[in-house]
Amino acid sequence: MVDFGYDVADFKDIDEIFGKLIDFENLIEKAKKIGLKVILDLVPNHTSDEHYWFQMSLNRTGKYKDYYIWADGKKNNQPPNNWISVFGGPAWSFSKMRNQWYFHQFHERQPDLNYSNPYVQEEMREIITYWLRKGISGFRVDAVPHIFETNYTSDEPRSNEEGVTDTEYNYLIHTLTKDQPETYDLVKSWRKVLDEYASQYNTEEKIMMTEAYSSLENTIKYYKYGAQVPFNFNFIMNVTANSTPTDFKNIIEDWMNKMPEDGTPNWVMGNHDRNRTASRFPGRPDQMTMLAMVLPGVAVTYYGEEIGMVNMMNISWLDTQDPQACNAGEEKYLSRSRDPARTPFQWNCNKNAGFSEANKTWLPVHKNYEYLNLLLQQKNNDTHYNVYRNLTRLRKESEALKGSLKVDVLNKTVLCVTRKSSKEAVTLLINFSNEDEQVIDLAGLQHSLNSLTEYKETKVKLASVRSNIEPGQTVNINKFRLPPTVSVILFSNSSKYIVASLQTIIILLFSLAIFK
Repeated sequence: MVDFGYDVADFKDIDEIFGKLIDFENLIEKAKKIGLKVILDLVPNHTSDEHYWFQMSLNRTGKYKDYYIWADGKKNNQPPNNWISVFGGPAWSFSKMRNQWYFHQFHERQPDLNYSNPYVQEEMREIITYWLRKGISGFRVDAVPHIFETNYTSDEPRSNEEGVTDTEYNYLIHTLTKDQPETYDLVKSWRKVLDEYASQYNTEEKIMMTEAYSSLENTIKYYKYGAQVPFNFNFIMNVTANSTPTDFKNIIEDWMNKMPEDGTPNWVMGNHDRNRTASRFPGRPDQMTMLAMVLPGVAVTYYGEEIGMVNMMNISWLDTQDPQACNAGEEKYLSRSRDPARTPFQWNCNKNAGFSEANKTWLPVHKNYEYLNLLLQQKNNDTHYNVYRNLTRLRKESEALKGSLKVDVLNKTVLCVTRKSSKEAVTLLINFSNEDEQVIDLAGLQHSLNSLTEYKETKVKLASVRSNIEPGQTVNINKFRLPPTVSVILFSNSSKYIVASLQTIIILLFSLAIFK
């Protein structure tokens, strides 16, 4: 493997480094027994250069001749155009065997499939069905915007982005190699495969998640073509530690307003391509987790976020694995590397943080594992892990988190997210100030809501670690004090609901007295 398995040599087998196909089948069986669903990472854009299809294409064999994107070069042994790989450098590599150039959006050993070829489209539909038969619940589809290209001999325009060299991906505006309209129709055809399988075998609805680092408009568009979860990367792409509550409010409302009415929103706080949440927002991992969990729809958690893992920033050149970083060279690799966010999960205080008993792990374990690990956090109450556990419990139990959404900015530095039903309200408050305590008038805020005009009682449900705010304590809604950097979730019961419940109890008691 040159790219952690994203260079697929066989779409219908498991790489031996992870085990065998029977191990995967056992995993599916055991997951179902405990109520877990397994989703596969589908990599449709390209294959490994070791794949059977590519070897046949190299030799121009039968239908495989045009399974990949081949083109003649320009004079003087130059590639067909100026296209640049996502990993940096030319997006074309020359094959002496075929005497042509092949296109690769990513690594040179990851040749792009030619989806203008109907045989390739049929192959991928068959692969999707193959894994559905194994019992999976759906797919996360990788690198979707890169699947189609057009005008293979034309150059892409320069971006004129300051400080970007001519070998870097952002040197060009990718008008010909990204977000092509045919991509959406292809996604729609995969949705059809998933739906037809579910209907034929009377199974659960199959999920499709699409990974697209694209504009909001282009990303939202995947809803229309069958993706239930077009990943919303706005929280990892468009906000930083210096962003304001208003910036977050705008991101939330933009997605909610542009998403189809029947769509399910989603909120991605971290993934394998970006710095960890706790590194992007120092001292605030609970805030970001709380926000994703309180908002409507799907909250996407990257492994390690539940315990507040941070990037390991001092990975050496010799230990670097990321091909994107390796392509940048020893002088620039640190600025391009995604390895810092990919280090082993920190299970406990044992060797290699309990991740492996090997002498050396594939990436170094973060040195903080002795005091930042799952086992320690399970043993203590005031930890990121317990915040996460309580959030998942709240999502399952709260009626309000199935209800309406209102986002406000209070005192200019506090983000307020209110979810409500006819019975209750859940209010998330995040203090973005690093220095100042905020005194908030919640009574004024709550009385401004239409369906809940009064509250019998408001209590702290959950608070970020080291906040010194105890869950369960009753809140003074006229003057609630929120310390700097702290986030808190408040729970309120509607007095109308409580009165109605008391009336029901009185009526029942009265009935029992009559019929006794």
